[in-house]
Amino acid sequence: AASLIGQMKAHDLGYSQVLWLDGVERKYVEEVGSMDCFFKIDGVIRTAPCVGTVLPGITRMSCIELLEKWGYKVDCESRLPIADVIRAGKEGKLEEVFGTGTAAVVSPVKELVWKGEHAFIGDGKIGPVTQKLYDTMTGMQWGKIPDTKGWIVPVEKKY
Repeated sequence: AASLIGQMKAHDLGYSQVLWLDGVERKYVEEVGSMDCFFKIDGVIRTAPCVGTVLPGITRMSCIELLEKWGYKVDCESRLPIADVIRAGKEGKLEEVFGTGTAAVVSPVKELVWKGEHAFIGDGKIGPVTQKLYDTMTGMQWGKIPDTKGWIVPVEKKY
C-alpha cells in the first residue's frame, strides 16, 4: 500500500512505473516497480546488490548468468547512485535500462526522470542486450530454443 502514492504520482505525470531508491539515503537505485532494474552504462551492466529491500529474484539471477556467459561485465555488488544514472544519460553513456521479473520477464525502459532531469535511454527503442535477454528467456520458456542451463522442468499431466 505504501507504494501506491508513488505509482499514482508517476501515472499522473504520464509514466508507467516508479524507479525506487533506497529508503535510508534516498540516492541509490533499487528496483523499478516490483522488478529488478539493470542499467547498461558505458558497456558495463549494473544492478542493485541484494541487500536490504532488493530480493535475489530468479529472473534477476538468470539474466546475470546469461549476461556473464555472453561476455558482459556485470556489477551486482556496488550501489548505483541515481545521480550517476542521470549524468550517464546526459553524457550519452546510458545505453540500456530494463526491468526483470517473473511476469515481466525483461522489459525495456525508455526514459527516466529524477528531480526534473530527464535521462533518455538509447534511441527510445528496445536495446540489443534487452532484446537478446527477452528472446533467450522466452525462447527457453516456450521450448523454441534449447535450455542450455537446465532451468526448464517439464510438467506432465497425470490423469
